[in-house]
Amino acid sequence: MDWSVQQIAKIAGTTSRTLRHYDAVGLLKPSRTGDNGYRYYDQAALLRLQRILLLRELGLGLPAIAEALAREGETECALAGHLKWLRQEQDRLARQIASVQHTLREIKAGREPMAEKMFDGFDHTQYKDEVEGRWGTAAYAQGDAWWRGMGAAEKDAWKQRSKQLGRDWIAAAESGAAPDGPEAQDLARRQVEWLTGIPGTPAAGGGNVREYVSGLGDMYVADPRFAANYGGAAGAAFVRDALRAYASKNL
Repeated sequence: MDWSVQQIAKIAGTTSRTLRHYDAVGLLKPSRTGDNGYRYYDQAALLRLQRILLLRELGLGLPAIAEALAREGETECALAGHLKWLRQEQDRLARQIASVQHTLREIKAGREPMAEKMFDGFDHTQYKDEVEGRWGTAAYAQGDAWWRGMGAAEKDAWKQRSKQLGRDWIAAAESGAAPDGPEAQDLARRQVEWLTGIPGTPAAGGGNVREYVSGLGDMYVADPRFAANYGGAAGAAFVRDALRAYASKNL
């Protein structure tokens, strides 16, 4: 059995245009093309599409997804890896849901919520040791105090700004923009402004901003956790090259 591009778009919650683009870049080829020119997809294509969409959820760009699929090998092993990550996310979200439910129950009952339960699943200290190792305890303390001092709306706005910056970097890299071109250099300017707004970082503390920005670019490429924010290794390399060009001219 196979499905038309319109059927697959509806089932997968995507669009026909997206599927045609995946075909054009060689990421997801239809299993056959009818005499009328329509694309059709079989079960194997659906499995590949599921993996593509899961990797998209991780924030990877299309080139990085293609690399990941090429390395993954057997579909069963790849899906097992995705399932492990999804279960970890499920557990984290379940803890957050339980935390918020606890807070609501206590407030409705006129009691004070238990602090330990209010923040279960909300771990903003996961990089504490790493930050202190790189930039010192004062850097972490300043950044932590800044984050704790923000209200919920401010935190949400900051997170959205960060996510949008990451999406814009991915889009620019996938469009084939040059790292030293106008589009990438405007993104580099936004990146530096974003960094200088975080207390405790060398960028905000009057340190060697050029060295700090260039070093972060190298870290984005070297560390898969950060590379994922920019669509994978290729996207991170694009960000690194753009930041280097911006730093050499403006910092």
